[in-house]
Amino acid sequence: MKHTPDLTAAVWRKSSYSAGGANDCVEVADSYPGVVPVRDSKIPAGHALIFGASSWSAFVQGVKAPA
Repeated sequence: MKHTPDLTAAVWRKSSYSAGGANDCVEVADSYPGVVPVRDSKIPAGHALIFGASSWSAFVQGVKAPA
C-alpha cells in the first residue's frame, strides 16, 4: 500500500459476525475510499490492518457463503 490513512478520527464499528462479546470482536472503520481499516477490539490502541476494498469485500462474501 502506498499510503496509510490517518485513523486518529476513525469511527469504528463491530462486525455483525462478532459473538456478542464485549472484547472478542473485529472492528472496521468506514469512510476510507478504497481501503478498509480493521482492528482487534481487545487492542484498540494497537495497529490496524489496512485491506484493499475489493479484497475485504471478497473476504466478507467468503464468510457469508454457506459451508
